[in-house]
Amino acid sequence: MAYFFEFEADFVDSLRCIPMQMRCKLDTCGIKLKLSDWNQMTTAERQALVELPCTTETEIQSYREHIQELILQRTGIATTKLPIEPHPAWLDSAIVPASIQEKAEEIGVTMTQQHWAALTPLQRFALIKLSRPGHENKNFPKAIAEFHLL
Repeated sequence: MAYFFEFEADFVDSLRCIPMQMRCKLDTCGIKLKLSDWNQMTTAERQALVELPCTTETEIQSYREHIQELILQRTGIATTKLPIEPHPAWLDSAIVPASIQEKAEEIGVTMTQQHWAALTPLQRFALIKLSRPGHENKNFPKAIAEFHLL
């Protein structure tokens, strides 16, 4: 099932940008996907990628193969592989990453371990991505508000 955050509302109808759930799947299967490659796909192909499961080892392998084939068909260029984090921070509800605490403090929010643990893995993933140095962080405060962390 496709799930989109409210802070993604300006682009989810067309899927012109890569939604967080898709970014999470890419990190899970170790594929780097450029926005230009994403936009080479049809809307139906993008929607299918959003909806395909990518949780179990079998699903992850199948997903990886599918997206590699699709990108090669659309662009003529093989995908770039990324290292897969064996213990991703978004799956660890016990430890709030320092980048999250720092970014939250910048906007006057204290992120406690209880707050972090109450979030879904996808919400934690989104906050991690939105707090990265060098990333356009305009959606971080929106995500904090959407996740009721104010």
